[in-house]
Amino acid sequence: MELWFTEYHKKGAGLTMKVRRTLWSRRSPYQEIDVLETENFGRMLVIDGLVMCTERDEFIYHEMMAHPALFLHRAPRDVLVIGGGDGGTVREVAKHGGVERIVLCEIDRMVLEAAKRFLPGLSNTLFSDKRVGIVEKDAVQYLQDKESAFDVVLVDSSDPVGPAKRLFQKEFFEMLKKTLRDDGIIVFQSESPFYDLDIIKNVNQYLKDVGFLNVNFYWAPVPTYPGGTWSWAMASNTYHPLQDFDEGAVNQQAVNQQMELRYYNSRVHLGAFCLPGFFQSALEQG
Repeated sequence: MELWFTEYHKKGAGLTMKVRRTLWSRRSPYQEIDVLETENFGRMLVIDGLVMCTERDEFIYHEMMAHPALFLHRAPRDVLVIGGGDGGTVREVAKHGGVERIVLCEIDRMVLEAAKRFLPGLSNTLFSDKRVGIVEKDAVQYLQDKESAFDVVLVDSSDPVGPAKRLFQKEFFEMLKKTLRDDGIIVFQSESPFYDLDIIKNVNQYLKDVGFLNVNFYWAPVPTYPGGTWSWAMASNTYHPLQDFDEGAVNQQAVNQQMELRYYNSRVHLGAFCLPGFFQSALEQG
């Protein structure tokens, strides 16, 4: 008997993959967590029926989550990752030798357990790099008492359902700004530009409402995500992702630190912020 996994993105459309076996299936206090071994994309982490990452294409998402901000900022020392319990974003942050402290705030211990057991290629850095500290806490609670503590904050949340729903509200963006140093950068995963333009417009407005001068979106292909592409919002009062980007310095830093980058590079950085007409129009209309 063949086993297939299907994630429905919209009525009448979705993603289907052949599954060799189910490696793990648990219900945490927050969500349903499954790890499946697929025929074409390797191991796949699924939360509440939605694909979080697969071994085959996760590098695109995680490199684009981390590196645009970390290469743009002149001296990122303290980095906060919210969500991202699979460890992929932390793995990419740790490639930057100048980063001294990485805090991962993950509400669900069971996500960490699943990643440690079944996705070591993503999670090894979480448990082996001495710069990494794991906070098992709701992000809203964690941020309430934080002030000007981080140079870069990366919000690697799941979709705006369940425990992640609060992360897509204006109050959360106000907390993010409070915890950022004056020259800091926030990156917020902002869903699919094909399916979620309303969410993207809200994120854009919230970031501007809380006072960020530079709010820019970028995108990249992620084959197993809805629409085959994904987007991120970048916000800062100091840095503009194109005007302040030093392509030569980035290339030299990547070489000097012997970074293994499979998707991100300086040209990809510049191109990712060039939005197609429908995306740009939605932001202007929002």
